[in-house]
Amino acid sequence: MITIVSGLPRSGTSLMMQMLVAGGMSALSDGERRADTDNPRGYLEWERIKQLPNDPGCIAEGEGKVVKVISRLLLSLPAGHEYRVIFMQRPLPEVLASQDEMLRRRGTYKDGANPAAILAAFEKHLREVYAWLEGKPYVKTVRVQYHEVLKSPKEIGQQLTQFLGVTLSLDAMAQQVDASLYRNRAQ
Repeated sequence: MITIVSGLPRSGTSLMMQMLVAGGMSALSDGERRADTDNPRGYLEWERIKQLPNDPGCIAEGEGKVVKVISRLLLSLPAGHEYRVIFMQRPLPEVLASQDEMLRRRGTYKDGANPAAILAAFEKHLREVYAWLEGKPYVKTVRVQYHEVLKSPKEIGQQLTQFLGVTLSLDAMAQQVDASLYRNRAQ
């Protein structure tokens, strides 16, 4: 089984990875993307996963581990493995605010973007991803609300223990939640 944490960028995927690792799972991560102002506890990413569309066999390295896979790359997951996908959900206005803030800090923000068009594109993308996930017999998915993680981390940890069929340290998972890092809220 390969455990995958996915979602839109800035939806809580890094927090979920941190929780699962603290709970006792091994992450497939290379440490290439370092902690920064936008994610002071780190990203827990594996750079090679970006090659999934061209090298679908690389996912085999995630067997028995948890790996972060951005939502658009889920569509490239090959059959032949059993996947458990934890799909993080966060209100889209918060996702957009968080992305904008991150781009501003990095100096790559472009004025003139149409928020309504971006929102519509994200909504369309999510519909496609959800349909793909639901249509694959080798993929089981649980959708986890970011706000629920912040509010009830132990309960979410218990839910994930049952979903994944593994024993996790719920206390250690809950300790990863730092409400002070919830900085980009919907207006």
